[in-house]
Amino acid sequence: MVIRRSRRASSLRRLGVVLTALVAGLLGLTLSGVMSATGQSLPAPTPQAVCGPGAHPETDIQGRVPQADYDSGRIKQDYRCNTEKVAHEGTTGGFKVIRYRDAQGHVCAFYDSTLLFPKDALFNAGTGLGVVVLDMTDPTHPRRTTTLQTPAMDTPHESVLLNKKRGILGAVSGNPATAPGVLDLYDVKTDCQHPALLSSTPSAILGHESGFAPDGKTFYASSTGGQTLVAIDITDPTAPQQVFQQFGVNYHGMRVSADGRTLYVANIGNDSTGARFANGGLRILDVSEIQDRVANPQVRIIKDLSWPEVSIPQVPEPFTRNGRQYLLEVDEYANYSFTSADQTSAPVGAARIIDVTDPTKAHVVSDLRLQVHQPAARKGPEKNDPGANIPVQGYAGHYCSVPTRDNPQVVACSMILSGLRIFDISDLRNPVEAGYYNKVLPSNRPENPTASGAFAMSQPAWDVARRSVWYTDGNSGFYVVRLTNGVGKLLD
Repeated sequence: MVIRRSRRASSLRRLGVVLTALVAGLLGLTLSGVMSATGQSLPAPTPQAVCGPGAHPETDIQGRVPQADYDSGRIKQDYRCNTEKVAHEGTTGGFKVIRYRDAQGHVCAFYDSTLLFPKDALFNAGTGLGVVVLDMTDPTHPRRTTTLQTPAMDTPHESVLLNKKRGILGAVSGNPATAPGVLDLYDVKTDCQHPALLSSTPSAILGHESGFAPDGKTFYASSTGGQTLVAIDITDPTAPQQVFQQFGVNYHGMRVSADGRTLYVANIGNDSTGARFANGGLRILDVSEIQDRVANPQVRIIKDLSWPEVSIPQVPEPFTRNGRQYLLEVDEYANYSFTSADQTSAPVGAARIIDVTDPTKAHVVSDLRLQVHQPAARKGPEKNDPGANIPVQGYAGHYCSVPTRDNPQVVACSMILSGLRIFDISDLRNPVEAGYYNKVLPSNRPENPTASGAFAMSQPAWDVARRSVWYTDGNSGFYVVRLTNGVGKLLD
């Protein structure tokens, strides 16, 4: 059976939460113990997973790997709850893991191998830069068949995406700020084990993140720090043609509605005060004229939405539930203050579920976050844990994914120092953590002295039939993780 709270236990727990909130209110506090800069209360952590047999549970608050575990050697074992490691490959990882079955029935995995270019280039010298291709016929023994090493694939940053309908793998060259936007497109439908380059063109202007229309005919590229948005017609993938460009927008990851007419954008925003890097949230755009290939297409803003704990919006993933439209939106990092050394007030956005059935009335339904994401956790010893004070690492979210856009019941998130986290979203308004897997490596290793703690940054992929999740950790490579103790039934 699934290791989840019974209805009675769940009801009792939620009653306890309500009572706690009432008590906190009497004390003049919020449930999470913090208020945002605007005076609004921040969301509480998602209820913690109940671990079944075979667990190696965390030793501290939800999501934390304390310095004491490094000192005692506890980190030499993995941290797991309702999960087990099936396989491991490689020594580095980046921002995307993709699963695909080609026309011949081959099952492949694709993952970018370089977390931060050029910082990690030296430490990838032994295995090479690029996007790794794995034969996953036997998922217990991933086999590397090739590594894609064209200009964009060498440094794709967060832009690697696959259109399953057409079997096209694409990426633009990028880095944490931006880079010349070379767009590489590969055919993986014919033979995913050995992708064939279709084109490599400077059609994206600048690069960092991306989006792919479901029909596989439009590739969107955003440069974030470069302040550009570009739409590229790849109807003929051997000859991409730019059909739209916009300047002055600080957009991050993008996803497209099923009909291709709505673009959901993680809008970092432009803060003119310099006090915060990000001040955006979700932006919903009407891109129907791009989809229809209208000459000189116009893009219209449908809705801007933010939330009190917004940090750096990363990407919004669409899904449906009982005929309604939702987004699984995730923020990366903490929103670090550039005007103060005290980071306790800088929010960690983590993740949330947003109802966009009526996009003009989009609203947050619930949140996915850990105890270690709360501001109180940055006031104690947690702030000195390995990796916790690195602005591009720390206890924060980065990417989440669902196994299907149609009525998913479960979410997987890479939450950096806290590793892979699994959430049960069968009750959209009251998600609970269902499990986790985190492999933490010692700091100051000779092969990569910059590595410290876990660095789980990738968008996870799903092997539904085997009830498994695939993800990468930037410090240790590619993992196949099986959901155990009945948690995998959430995929049924």
